[in-house]
Amino acid sequence: MSTAKPIRHYLQFSDLSLEEYEYVIERANIIKRKFKNYELYHPMVDRTLVMVFDKNSTRTRLSFEAGMHQLGGAAIYLNTRDSQLGRGEPVEDAGQVMSRMCDIIMVRTFGQEIIERFAAYSRVPVINGLTNEHHPCQVFADIFTYYEHRGPIKGKTVAWVGDANNMLYSWLQAAEIFGFHMNVSTPKGYDMDMKLVNTQRYTFFDNPADACEGADLVNTDVWTSMGYEAENAARLKAFDGWIVDSAKMARAKPDALFMHCLPAHRGEEVSADVIDGPQSVVWDEAENRLHIQKALIEFLLLGRLDQK
Repeated sequence: MSTAKPIRHYLQFSDLSLEEYEYVIERANIIKRKFKNYELYHPMVDRTLVMVFDKNSTRTRLSFEAGMHQLGGAAIYLNTRDSQLGRGEPVEDAGQVMSRMCDIIMVRTFGQEIIERFAAYSRVPVINGLTNEHHPCQVFADIFTYYEHRGPIKGKTVAWVGDANNMLYSWLQAAEIFGFHMNVSTPKGYDMDMKLVNTQRYTFFDNPADACEGADLVNTDVWTSMGYEAENAARLKAFDGWIVDSAKMARAKPDALFMHCLPAHRGEEVSADVIDGPQSVVWDEAENRLHIQKALIEFLLLGRLDQK
């Protein structure tokens, strides 16, 4: 009697355990070292990644596509405008068909329920490349970046200044798993959706500068995320004062890091002297999408390997 290995999806940050995260981080270290040393590492020969994009992207497409090639596999880009999904094909049907023709699928779309429905009908692992509610790959890369610069994040304080968006909800899930604390400050009217909050490991601050007090990491994002462009003028007014500038960074610990998932608008959510300054690790953070996603793909398709 065969015992098929259950399919593992990565649809939100809470889908892996702490022990699994620590394993994938170790693999990412190894895979990154191989990449930097120009060592061929091709565990994905004859494996195909399909990337489904409902939303435009730079870092997500490049990191997944380049990453799969570097692992020895193939990556296929599908934009919903150019596929039957954009002509009304049911998500469930697309999940069944695509998963019969490839080994792993990344989906970048709007509502979380879309990717949940897709994954429910997929025969292969599905990775969330971004939804309105969650952005787990980015937060995973951010935590990997923190590990590289400062070591384990357990017991640390992470400040979130800005919009209550998909990044914040993934950070809150990460806080519960890794055991750190979040200081959160969002403008009135742009508060957290408590249905998406699964932890008590946070403190809310009305004053964004107070949220940065004693933080080990200060994090922000654009004030107007994809899909909310019609609100841009209102958001610029509401978010006045939420810029992460040198005064706010001065409230954090002297060795605090600054992160931003990019793209950034200097002079809006972050000042130029912060994002281009010595505490900023945004370029390492961006690169680490590549390495952490390669390790994640390896884990979802091959399971645990001997560390080497």
